[in-house]
Amino acid sequence: MVTVSKSTLLLSAKERSLILWFDEVGIADIPLVGGKNASLGEMIQQLTPKGVNVPTGFATTAYAYRYFIESASLEEKLRSLLENLDVEDVTNLREQGRKARSLLMHTPFPKELRQAISEAYQSLCDRYNADTDVAVRSSATAEDLPDASFAGQQETYLNVTSIQGVLAACHRCFASLFTDRAISYRHTKGFDHFSIALAVGVQKMVRSDLATSGVMFSIDTETGFKDAAIITAAYGLGENVVQGTVNPDEYQVFKPTLKAGFRPIVDKRLGTKELKMVYDDGSKFTKNIQVPANEQAKFALADDDILQLAKWACLIEDHYSQVHGKFTPMDIEWAKDGITNELFVVQGRPETVQSQKAQNVLRSYRLVGGEGDKGTGRQGDKGTRGQGDKENNSSFSPFGFASRLNGGNPRTALDSPSPTPPIPPSPPLPLVTGRAVGEAISQGKVHLILDVNKIHEFKAGEILVTERTDPDWEPIMKRASAIITNSGGRTCHSAIIARELNLPAIVGCGNATQVLKNGQEVTVSCAEGEEGRVYEGLLPFEVNEIQLENLPRTRTQILMNVGNPQQAFSLSTIPNDGVGLARTEFIIANQIQIHPMALIYFDKLEDKIVQGKIEEITALYDDKPQYFVDKLAQGIGRIAAAFYPKPVIVRMSDFKSNEYANLLGGRQFEPHEENPMLGWRGAARYYDQGYREAFALECHAIKRVREDMGLTNVIPMIPFCRTPDEGRLVLTEMAKNGLEQNVNNLQVYVMCELPSNVIMAEEFAEVFDGFSIGSNDLTQLTLGLDRDSALVARLFDERSEGVKRMIKMAIAAAKKKNRKIGICGQAPSDYPEFAQFLVEQGIDSISLNPDSVLKTMLEIAKVENLEA
Repeated sequence: MVTVSKSTLLLSAKERSLILWFDEVGIADIPLVGGKNASLGEMIQQLTPKGVNVPTGFATTAYAYRYFIESASLEEKLRSLLENLDVEDVTNLREQGRKARSLLMHTPFPKELRQAISEAYQSLCDRYNADTDVAVRSSATAEDLPDASFAGQQETYLNVTSIQGVLAACHRCFASLFTDRAISYRHTKGFDHFSIALAVGVQKMVRSDLATSGVMFSIDTETGFKDAAIITAAYGLGENVVQGTVNPDEYQVFKPTLKAGFRPIVDKRLGTKELKMVYDDGSKFTKNIQVPANEQAKFALADDDILQLAKWACLIEDHYSQVHGKFTPMDIEWAKDGITNELFVVQGRPETVQSQKAQNVLRSYRLVGGEGDKGTGRQGDKGTRGQGDKENNSSFSPFGFASRLNGGNPRTALDSPSPTPPIPPSPPLPLVTGRAVGEAISQGKVHLILDVNKIHEFKAGEILVTERTDPDWEPIMKRASAIITNSGGRTCHSAIIARELNLPAIVGCGNATQVLKNGQEVTVSCAEGEEGRVYEGLLPFEVNEIQLENLPRTRTQILMNVGNPQQAFSLSTIPNDGVGLARTEFIIANQIQIHPMALIYFDKLEDKIVQGKIEEITALYDDKPQYFVDKLAQGIGRIAAAFYPKPVIVRMSDFKSNEYANLLGGRQFEPHEENPMLGWRGAARYYDQGYREAFALECHAIKRVREDMGLTNVIPMIPFCRTPDEGRLVLTEMAKNGLEQNVNNLQVYVMCELPSNVIMAEEFAEVFDGFSIGSNDLTQLTLGLDRDSALVARLFDERSEGVKRMIKMAIAAAKKKNRKIGICGQAPSDYPEFAQFLVEQGIDSISLNPDSVLKTMLEIAKVENLEA
């Protein structure tokens, strides 16, 4: 602690310090050393004993900054400079900011401050080595507050060495309190320029230039899902991830079962990671070099490191939540030392977007499709159960459905999308795709800007398209209706600022600046899961808001049909009692894309072109079948995590043979059938020699979700099971592959979709633990019609008396045998009288498409009230 002897009776010795070491400060000292330094001190003091590694260092204080300003009488000069400031005039803002920074840079540090910084740095050198390498980071006294983020507005310098180097970096940090973006942000947020001081943190470098680094959040940044930790990683120093220079890897970990000792990595996404920031031996501190292609094709972090970082995220979040007396999700920067192979946390701050949203309003966005669209069509679903299979059209529409909880109004043209041209009957292909930020939809004219010096040309309401953004772009980002970048991940600067401004953004597109043209009218959709899409033209869309207060709770459980794991976190915010139908077909068709037998017999594939495509998709895997298990487990795991601990009923694969054949490599393993709807499908495949090995992979995926991830809320369900004996054969296969009924509380359900399932329901109840009525197949097989045939489509009606009698029989038999029974068809959503019929029969649960849940919940509540 170094102080100056200035006459005062009001300040303590600590408050008069020019330098404070991190281990001398804590979170209560933000006014003294700024948010970043106070947080580092808090973690060193409170979390290092719990195993969290944080590099040591020291901070110049807010008092040191004010001493510098006062000793040279700079405040009066700065006030004069900023008298004519107009933050809406980019040229004026630049000029005033440049003059302010120049004034500070041309004013030497007082002797006492130079000496204090020099002595503190020398102490670090004595501890480590001569000219030890340090990171020099700005830390404003209003920074890293729970409701305001000043992060990235002041400067950071990496790989700084020598006393002169540290002094120069500290001086530049002081001047950076008056960067254009910092001036603009303070003005927008209502902070007085002279009430905020600038502290500087000087921290021992972690040699991540020889390893990896990145950013993690202890909350899902897009949906506000509280139980997921999101980790991004790239090679080299972390500035590339923060600035959005690279598209990093991304991992998601489920916190509740992680804390219980499991390994719940529910998603892993490979980024391109083209560049790597390393130390520069020349005149600059750092430089970017190209990452070799073979390293780009690998994940930057091993699973053990992912889990360790996620555990630290939990520890940090729990501690700060306790300190603040409320849930406080965290935004954390981490780095791995390539010399010692140790992981470190180098920064930690409260997350400032999702944590501030009100939780009483559900706002959903969706593009409106063609005739008959209810938001339940299915784009890209290569193989499901036929055009009429509404129970499978679960969580995705021709264009999208997204929901979020908040109380604010997004600054986009969302609330009055018309007039717009009619949408074509089939979904358009997106012009550009990338990582979605937020869940909103916006539209407008593209403004392509590649040079930050041209941002003054940007007009309010335009869509900003650029390579990437940094804090210099912030003055115009707040005027955009959406943001699209070529590079960056969900934790980059563009993404963070877009969330703060409540704007939809799509990052990491790769080619947006080549494809999109100035003045082009486009629709930006972040409402279709984690893939953001840019469409040609101004497409019509809906924005719905529902107050969640005072919603009725029903005796009949209301579950959801969910197919797309990417939408699971978002959908979990809709009031529900779990998932009544999670469809593995969506995961297999859209994320795996490969027939499981083609992976098992990869070396024996006859079509060499197909073999080459499969090799490209599975390049990370020498063991090809493991690719199937990993991807399926992650997809199921993410859905199960989103709704944990509520039940998630997962239907094992139920493609028909013609649909299986459409998967890569499938034609070699699938027969030609005249009527696949009634052929080799469902349970009949699972114990058959032609598919038994593939079914084993499905079982291994379920086993991993339940046992390795700890998500025991998963209940596997067997489709199209013709006889009780066939059910027993399937259970035997499952047991061979580690899924033994009643072990680890494993229940196995069966679809009730064949007349034999109804007629022999009591016998099926001796085999299975529960039923789910598949009303579409049950309707077609009861009425004897092909639901894929347009010629007889008019006769397809779940409300037919024959179908209702079958359903009534099934419910009665299940009740008699004390088995759970639900329904996962569309009919209760479409027909209130059908929902009433089901409630009257005493059905346990009704599983609905997400966009029907609240409407049907209200209808069921009315029926139950009438019964009462």
